[in-house]
Amino acid sequence: MPTDSGTNAGKQGGWTADRMAAQEGRTFVVTGATSGLGLVTARELAAHGGRVLLAVRDAARGEAVASTLRRAYPGADVEVRRVDLLDVDSIRRAAAEIGEEESVDVLVNNAGISMVGHSVTAQGAERHLAANHLGHFALTVLLEPVLRRSPAPRVVSVTSYLHEKGELDLDDVAWSRKYTPIAAYSASKLANAVFGAELARRERSSPSPITSVLAHPGYSNTPMQSKGAGLMGIAMRVSGRLFAQSPEMGALPQLFAATEPGLAGGSYVGPDGRGGRSGHPVTVRLSAVARDPELGRRLWERSQQLTGVRWGEA
Repeated sequence: MPTDSGTNAGKQGGWTADRMAAQEGRTFVVTGATSGLGLVTARELAAHGGRVLLAVRDAARGEAVASTLRRAYPGADVEVRRVDLLDVDSIRRAAAEIGEEESVDVLVNNAGISMVGHSVTAQGAERHLAANHLGHFALTVLLEPVLRRSPAPRVVSVTSYLHEKGELDLDDVAWSRKYTPIAAYSASKLANAVFGAELARRERSSPSPITSVLAHPGYSNTPMQSKGAGLMGIAMRVSGRLFAQSPEMGALPQLFAATEPGLAGGSYVGPDGRGGRSGHPVTVRLSAVARDPELGRRLWERSQQLTGVRWGEA
């Protein structure tokens, strides 16, 4: 995956979390923060002085993580906000609670599911698309007012290099055609990428723009790898143990995307290794399909229809 002409941390010797600037006075919302990349992201932000809101489905697990982080980093400001990304009512409640913050500086849309069997939500959407994209779309839209209170608001959309293999059929969001977990997951990750790019386009003309940045972790060994269904799940677990990089390395692109000053809207951050599978974060070129403005417009409108949440409503 070639590097872009933008910010390239590799030229500086390889960016790591140790090189992150202090984050005191900044508030971060991290979805899916109880394990894997989300947990590492929340940990590093707390370690660097940021106020971190763990937006998680399982509040008890969230409280356990928050307690662990407070012990590890005395004085760390970490709290839990419960949100089920498959439930729009839950998203609305969480957004209202988070909206009571003075401001939110960065929303990291990290949570996700991978390689599960076919099921359809009450919205009529296949589960990967609903959890990975639609829930984050709704949360981002509903948090727009509190993000705009920040002097430098930012949204990080976490996608995957597999988005390049994804196909979005916005007329069949329930996947009534032949279903495979890898195809559905790849499509949902394409939706993440298309959304991040479309948000960047829409924000460029805003008087006080929210900077939309995209990131992908390469091939990382996380708990999500262990939850796949069938033979594909078994293969993923074995491959993850043998070939994938650690969650600590996998989280670096989204940490860079969340905290590095000067990133332009639409920037895409991924590992600098061969094929973008591993390594230190650099800006890379987003795929042509993810940058397609017509697909971005159609996905935005379809997402509003499916979630009942519209930009500017909050």
